[in-house]
Amino acid sequence: MLADKGYDADWIRELIEDQGWTPVIPPNRTEDIPFSKHQYRKAKTSSNAASTKLKQFRHIATRSDRKASAYLAFAKLDTVRLWLRVYESTA
Repeated sequence: MLADKGYDADWIRELIEDQGWTPVIPPNRTEDIPFSKHQYRKAKTSSNAASTKLKQFRHIATRSDRKASAYLAFAKLDTVRLWLRVYESTA
């Protein structure tokens, strides 16, 4: 389970571990907590690439939807639109 430094809390780490996942969260405290830098970098790179592509759609970039369900629906719709563009160019 990947998360940013803002989610570096013991209770969050315990919750992730209780669900059978391994937390990959860089420490945001003085004590050193081991985490996989390679795994974090790899996941963060793919996440940033996907969000950069989605931000070309104004309503996704500005998060102007009032409800989370509407935002999620538009994010899914725009992801399909991006996939279709790639699919059309390779077909």
